[in-house]
Amino acid sequence: MERAASWFVKSGIQESSGGVARYYRADSHANAIVSTEITGYTVSALIYLYRKSGDSGLLQAAERSGRFLTEIAWDNSLHIFPFEYSSNGVRPQPLAFFFDSGIIVRGLLALWRETKEQWIIDAAVKTGWSMGRDFAGGIGLFHPILRLPEKEPLPYEAQWSRQPGCYQLKAATAWYDLAAETGIAEFGAWYEQTVSSALASKDEFLPAATPEKTMDRLHAYCYFLEGLMPVIDRPDCRAAVEEGIARVSGYLREIAPLFERSDVYAQLLRARIYANDLGGLPLDHAHAAEEAEKLKHFQCESDDLRICGGYRFGRKGSEILPHVNPVSTAFCVQATDLWEARSSGQRLETHSLI
Repeated sequence: MERAASWFVKSGIQESSGGVARYYRADSHANAIVSTEITGYTVSALIYLYRKSGDSGLLQAAERSGRFLTEIAWDNSLHIFPFEYSSNGVRPQPLAFFFDSGIIVRGLLALWRETKEQWIIDAAVKTGWSMGRDFAGGIGLFHPILRLPEKEPLPYEAQWSRQPGCYQLKAATAWYDLAAETGIAEFGAWYEQTVSSALASKDEFLPAATPEKTMDRLHAYCYFLEGLMPVIDRPDCRAAVEEGIARVSGYLREIAPLFERSDVYAQLLRARIYANDLGGLPLDHAHAAEEAEKLKHFQCESDDLRICGGYRFGRKGSEILPHVNPVSTAFCVQATDLWEARSSGQRLETHSLI
């Protein structure tokens, strides 16, 4: 955990502006472009690590990223978060993603719970309204991507992130959290609509056409499981989580010799632990221990600060992939911490799930 925290603040993955690159490529020694979604994830991760360690430097880093999102990345004329931000002249794609907006809201709310500063909750609420207003495609349907500045939905494509799907429920938990913090009923209603549509469409999501694409979809399907955690006490949601954990576990172990993603191991382990704590589902200790052990092999040990403590994205066959990834790092370090602390008796909170 200490090495992961150090990677977030010392590796350069967080730029001086507070924006966070999508990943660092260890082969070409370069960061990808800054992503607003990944910056939102990083805020959540930094707050989680701060709450565990008490290191004020992590809170300061989270505040830098929060300021970047609200003061630099947010488009004041369009009232929306663009997909990317460029500080080096590279032209970012003129897009906005529903999913990204939800992740940003959850990051801002994590920061707000620590600081209680009004600018943070104001930005989260504005983004919540943007999600419901700009991406709306019908009751329970939200377009995944808009073209800017027109705010026109892109035509749907076969790739999972280019069409609506059950994975969007993770982003919709931003509405659940906003409703809880503000009492605004519309946010709660939008979350409930997304729960209904996700449950209705979940069986269409897996598998994909190839094992590699199925592995990618396991990552997204875990978002669906994570999005159900606030309502896992409902019988239909509890059953969906139980079935979903079994499906992800089976596909992951089948495909892993060909292609494995560190984030899928981490998301599955987190889902097991949260489902056990919040929903009373049995915890498969043997499989969970195996997943926790797998995570250890993805964390970088190096004298190079650009990678030391970060987690690799994945492995194809025997080849470790060069991407050192903020989201993989956030998910893996939280999953490892939850597994090691599972007997502490501390009750988990849905909003603490990065």
